[in-house]
Amino acid sequence: MQFSNRPRRLRQNKTVRDMVSENRLSPNETIQPYFVSEKGQKRLEIRSMPGIFRDPADKFLEQFKADFDLGINKVMLFGVVGHKDDKASMADHKDNPTLHAIEGLKGKYGDDIFVATDICLCEYTDSGHCGLLVDGKIDNDTTLERLAEMSLAAARAGADCLGPSDMMDGRIGHIRGRLEECGFKDTIIMAYTAKYASAYYGPFRDAAESAPKFGDRRGYQMDYRNAREAIRELEFDIEEGADIVMVKPALAYLDIIRQFKDLSPVPVAGYNVSGEYSMVKLMAREGMADEKDLVLENLTAIARAGADIILTYHLRDILKNGWLRNSH
Repeated sequence: MQFSNRPRRLRQNKTVRDMVSENRLSPNETIQPYFVSEKGQKRLEIRSMPGIFRDPADKFLEQFKADFDLGINKVMLFGVVGHKDDKASMADHKDNPTLHAIEGLKGKYGDDIFVATDICLCEYTDSGHCGLLVDGKIDNDTTLERLAEMSLAAARAGADCLGPSDMMDGRIGHIRGRLEECGFKDTIIMAYTAKYASAYYGPFRDAAESAPKFGDRRGYQMDYRNAREAIRELEFDIEEGADIVMVKPALAYLDIIRQFKDLSPVPVAGYNVSGEYSMVKLMAREGMADEKDLVLENLTAIARAGADIILTYHLRDILKNGWLRNSH
């Protein structure tokens, strides 16, 4: 039989496939998240996230060295604290573990490491909500001031990048204004622009001990039925001064990542979240799939959808096991 077009010609062996591949994963565009607990705590593996730990602030640099030697030089930090109150006092307290980790990482590695830190109150409020409560309801505008104070503390500690994940209206502009007023003109803001109210966050709430004590977060995180709303959030965050915009979660929202890529004048990040990570680990543990194949397929899908940056808990495993070498 004679065909003019045989697409399989470009699939016949690995050398050809690698030459014509449209998307290539690289650690250069990937960020590994970390959970940092208070000084004096024991290192604790997260039950629902095998291979991911809570590292105490005074041991974090020691534990992180092995990852840096592997090639991890971009991190996102989340704090885990014992004391929580209605004012989120620990969010910018001198004993906040993420502030110690930022200072340690930048002091040791300087510009050889990119340190981002989560900006949200859910890890520090006794309600577990991302904003401050007034008469039992989230008060958007009061929350903005605490987020600005938390952001300023992180910038002073040396953070390269702030990741506001609270989904309060106007928070990017409020934080940007405070940074500019205080001389932190070079601090990057990576906005959680389209953060959906998702069931995929369960393992993260276990890791960060940040589950809400009542109700849910649907009053401020986005409704997963909506797409046009994400474009509105994108327009606001760009106008208010975001340097990078993010979609979270990633795999269930590849269409939103694609829309952001087509419309955004700034880089687009996708967060491969805890539930997506844990599902891969579960399938691999039960022998239902090969872990390497699942990880690379998932991350390639996120990149193919248009993400310029991927936050993923898989990065350590990828580098340790050499999964990007001879991957196809």
